[in-house]
Amino acid sequence: MNMSVPAELPLLPNSAIRAQLRIVIVGHVDHGKSTLVGRLLHETGSLPDGKLEMLKQVSARRGMPFEWSFLLDALQTERDQGITIDTTQIRFRTRSRDVVLIDAPGHAEFLRNMITGASQADAALLIIDALEGVRDQTRRHGYLLHLLGVKQVTVVVNKMDRVAFSEARFAEIRDEISAHLAGLGVAPLAVIPISARDGDGVAKLSQRISWYAGATVVEALDALQPAQPPEQLALRLPVQAIYKFDDRRIIAGRIESGRLSSGDEIVIMPAGKIAKIRSVESWPITPLKGVQTAGRSVGITLDRELFLERGDIIAHTESAPRDTRRIHARIFWLHDRPLDKGDQILVRLGTRESRASVVTIDKAVDPGALSSVENTSIARNHVGEIDIALAQPIAADAYADNPKTGRLVIEVNGRIAGGGLVLSVDSGRRALPVDIVPVESALRPDERSGRYRHRGAVVWLTGLPASGKSTLACALERRLFDRGGSPVLLDGDTLRAGLNRDLGFSAQDRSENIRRLAEVATHLARNGHVAIVAAVSPSREDRAAARQIADTVFREIHVATPAEICESRDPKGHYAKARAGGLPAFTGITRDYEPPVNCELVIDTSQLPVSEAAEAAERMLLATGILFDEVIDLAANI
Repeated sequence: MNMSVPAELPLLPNSAIRAQLRIVIVGHVDHGKSTLVGRLLHETGSLPDGKLEMLKQVSARRGMPFEWSFLLDALQTERDQGITIDTTQIRFRTRSRDVVLIDAPGHAEFLRNMITGASQADAALLIIDALEGVRDQTRRHGYLLHLLGVKQVTVVVNKMDRVAFSEARFAEIRDEISAHLAGLGVAPLAVIPISARDGDGVAKLSQRISWYAGATVVEALDALQPAQPPEQLALRLPVQAIYKFDDRRIIAGRIESGRLSSGDEIVIMPAGKIAKIRSVESWPITPLKGVQTAGRSVGITLDRELFLERGDIIAHTESAPRDTRRIHARIFWLHDRPLDKGDQILVRLGTRESRASVVTIDKAVDPGALSSVENTSIARNHVGEIDIALAQPIAADAYADNPKTGRLVIEVNGRIAGGGLVLSVDSGRRALPVDIVPVESALRPDERSGRYRHRGAVVWLTGLPASGKSTLACALERRLFDRGGSPVLLDGDTLRAGLNRDLGFSAQDRSENIRRLAEVATHLARNGHVAIVAAVSPSREDRAAARQIADTVFREIHVATPAEICESRDPKGHYAKARAGGLPAFTGITRDYEPPVNCELVIDTSQLPVSEAAEAAERMLLATGILFDEVIDLAANI
């Protein structure tokens, strides 16, 4: 490709650092986007040799007048229909920029593709037909640019030749679109009159727009600010995998932003564990020397043994992302079924995924309707802002702080259902202070399992009050101890008398109670013990959060004793007190219990003696790989 530029647009010396700018060009169908792009390619000398002449010959053979848009609309379907149907990326050079121009569709039917293009852009060119003026689709595009966080917008008023280059008509459109964008919190950096077909105002001003003294389109592109290079942002290395190689434990991933080198002190989020990079590995040359920057896939080894997993984020200790369970995001919804408050979704942020629920929906609107009326759900191809409660903590950044780790994807039933930007990260905490270094156990998991004849586990017993959870938990504890194991009982009431005595019975306090129980139980499980939790835990969401914390070692037992049997037992007198109004938040009387949908075992203690119920729980642990039979496979635990 001939990348030379005409004399009036001299290139910088090869030694100069040139910034890359990603610009999306949007506008109503037939307002001339493709024509402007074709003209820009020609004016900057960015066309392959002979391309212009070839297209002119093709047009002549087809009996069609040549159009600049033919340089871009290469697909036959696009030429036949006369509209751009997908996003196309075009590269060219101005005086000081390497420009990646993203041409996005303008037809209402293709708004989704326009979203895809705009989400990648640092800035936008919004094009308006001088004769037709600001259309509904123009306003939609302005609104979507705002929703996608595109702050730099340059407006181009095209086809000025159709209005005899009227200064008054230009001023009318300029004032209307500027007011619209200002209402969205976006101030256009320039509004430029042009004729893309004839070249007026594209690379140079002409006599026909002598009343205009501002920048040309090419000059306006040079004035736009590129995004901060990813290597200048804080270090973000999402963990993709952990490999055991020789005597090295290699943590592999792609540096999304920032830079790293051996000797750096890093923190693994969301756990907040701190270590130093011992070496930076690659293939076939290893170890790597010097600084490694964004875009590079690397493996690293650490100066100490730490538990990591896919989805963790490695950062420098002084600039760590937040550890959070709550995210506020602006999303574009693609699923056929509307998104409602309370819906269960899967959220992906980088290499991490977490089950989540929609807590609130705000500002849910149809960008195509241009209505200020907000809805309580987000329909297909609509946008909105939502609060998401995550089942497990993740490390996240707001999009404004780091675009590389500030985008999320939402799945529903295995399908991509939406995506968007993280606006804020709530209720998170920064990494541990640098002088706090978590200490790993001196014992290996296989040493513990070899002695106890079981792996670590969290056995979670849930059910109505008086269903028999604590009784069954104690019986199971005895059985496991008698077979040489290391069980630990964590009863909900016992922990509320100590660790959780500061918590009440509001929904928020109940969730925190379960989180603390799950964290303690998981710590015990990771150190080889079987933590037996007996807690009403009425909320499916809270139990799902506990399962996410414990991950593969979680085993749930539903003690499904009927409510009337539980109330007839009433060993603590709670049911009677609740019916008398003394316990306003008592589960089973004034608060609903949500039984498990998919759990490892269901036991009705009104049908089974305690000994048989404990035996059934023991069999489940054996069948699911927690307990070892007589033959202990140590290799499976390494």
